[in-house]
Amino acid sequence: MKIKEIFNLAIKMGIDADFRPREMIEKLLKRKKEKYKKLLLKKEIDSEIVSNPYPDTQIHHIAQNKEIKKVLVGIDIEVSEIILAKILGDIDLVIAHHPIGKGLAYLNEVMEMQIQIYHLYGIPINIAQRLIKEKISEVARGINRLNHFRTVDAAKLLGVNLMNVHTPSDNLAGAFLENFIKRKNPERVEDLLSLLEEIPEYKEAKRKGTGPKIFVGDKENYCGKIALTEITGGTEGSPKLYEKMAICGIGTVVSMHQSEEHRKEAEKANINVVVAGHIPSDSLGMNLFLDELEKRGIEIIPCSGLIRISRAKNKK
Repeated sequence: MKIKEIFNLAIKMGIDADFRPREMIEKLLKRKKEKYKKLLLKKEIDSEIVSNPYPDTQIHHIAQNKEIKKVLVGIDIEVSEIILAKILGDIDLVIAHHPIGKGLAYLNEVMEMQIQIYHLYGIPINIAQRLIKEKISEVARGINRLNHFRTVDAAKLLGVNLMNVHTPSDNLAGAFLENFIKRKNPERVEDLLSLLEEIPEYKEAKRKGTGPKIFVGDKENYCGKIALTEITGGTEGSPKLYEKMAICGIGTVVSMHQSEEHRKEAEKANINVVVAGHIPSDSLGMNLFLDELEKRGIEIIPCSGLIRISRAKNKK
């Protein structure tokens, strides 16, 4: 596989695992294309913003457009990992999970998918839109101050192929967890916690002290309706949504990570929160994608916190 083929596979897998129906994604892209039509004609924005449903996932640099046989993959790829790839010498491509470069600049664009996800869980779409739009503006202001292209520039100077896979990977983790939890149907919060700890990435994270934890509620609490609203969608949504979620009958939220403000608002709304863990959740999504590369004969070298669990090897 070449880099563009790997990128296309990531986008396809992300769409297949998206909580939203494919028709909804296509409709939103069509609407966005019309919205940015004039800017596209003037070449004031890149076409990825309207052609890619997950613009926080990007190919950042192609130094050599060759067949990819070995990849270095990490949750966070910075200049040090680019240098590491160069030192190792036989790395054909570096893949980051978290956004860098244009992917980071476009992170707030991806967050709009949260509007439809919350609506699918029963939140009136106008309420979800109002609160998520508020959060999107906050995130956009926050990422504006960052040095987006530091790692990308290092890759260009050292001649290292570089891409990142963010929301497609998070979609894979979200779909996996939703199917797993629905199949097991936990009654109480302690049952949900035990289920998560059966998953290899979370089991390994627990061994290292970073496994799933109850942030809000008690292990004896009934789960009620479980929502996977904080696994994908760019980053955390609005803490003001917990009250609305409780009204809509949601009893428990499974989250990757959670701020103190979010925790307090969930507590006020009497919603249980189980934080599965940021790095193990990111690792789960990336592993589901990386397994497909492994099936195609690509060797995976994990770094930067990636808990590599190969389900492809386990099936052999």
